[in-house]
Amino acid sequence: MNYAQLLIPDFSLILCGYLVCRYTQLNRTVWQQVDSLVYFFLFPVLLFHSIVRRPLDFAASSQFIACAIVLILSAIAMSFALAWLPRMDKREHAGAAQVAFRFNSYIALAVSERLGGVPGLQLMALLMGVSVPLCNAAAVWLMVRNSHAASQPFWRVLATNPLVIATASGLLANVAGFAIPAWGELTVTRVGQAALALGLMAAGAGMQLQKLGQTPVLSMGVLGIRHLVTPLIASGLILLFGLNGLQAMVLLAFSAMPTASSAYVLAARMGYNGGYVAALVTLSTLLGMASLPFALGVLLVK
Repeated sequence: MNYAQLLIPDFSLILCGYLVCRYTQLNRTVWQQVDSLVYFFLFPVLLFHSIVRRPLDFAASSQFIACAIVLILSAIAMSFALAWLPRMDKREHAGAAQVAFRFNSYIALAVSERLGGVPGLQLMALLMGVSVPLCNAAAVWLMVRNSHAASQPFWRVLATNPLVIATASGLLANVAGFAIPAWGELTVTRVGQAALALGLMAAGAGMQLQKLGQTPVLSMGVLGIRHLVTPLIASGLILLFGLNGLQAMVLLAFSAMPTASSAYVLAARMGYNGGYVAALVTLSTLLGMASLPFALGVLLVK
């Protein structure tokens, strides 16, 4: 399977968002509103629907979930360890470390659906149910710990995060046997389709590279962990835990994802260098065009 060709439609939407934002009257002001619509409404609906649409077999997914937790914790530990490099600016590190372990949820769900249809989408949603709270908790905790300004405690930030709410409620609904009524299925499905398309375009609209020259060691560190080291660890975990088929494919795709497009928003809201983090997000999105085919085409054991 040609994974690079398979991913072209998704990255074409990212490019489309970038071009529309830069060269039409639909500028960044418009896309900020689109981003909010996707983040607070469309995407949580998609995430909830992805989890509840089929009963989850937690016993069959236990190894997959264990791999995901080890992978996420490894990436978090490595990104935190960058703070101890010589002459590292601890404040810049606190704002940018999240780039190494957070991931772009829009691209993750779009790619997983393209790779495995509904089962692939549900596996990624389950993975996100584990990873979103862990990644957000780590990112917020590090910034709160290094901030002298008054800010919300990290537990409150997590409790009000729409992705955390959607994943938690979706898992509870699935366990309780809840299913979306047939008359509402088409509406919810179309909301999900809109979330993926607009989310990918919004990721492209937010790209900027102006401040990428700041702290090059930190930049190489977080991007190296995100796009090279994490996929290699995922490959090792797949062999260690004996994953195969769609589970292995989804875990590898997750490991090579670009970082979360909302990372720069979180950094800016908490008083850190949002422009620098935005530049890292942009380069991570571009690097994802290489790391995803590398993970799926080279590291995936056939």
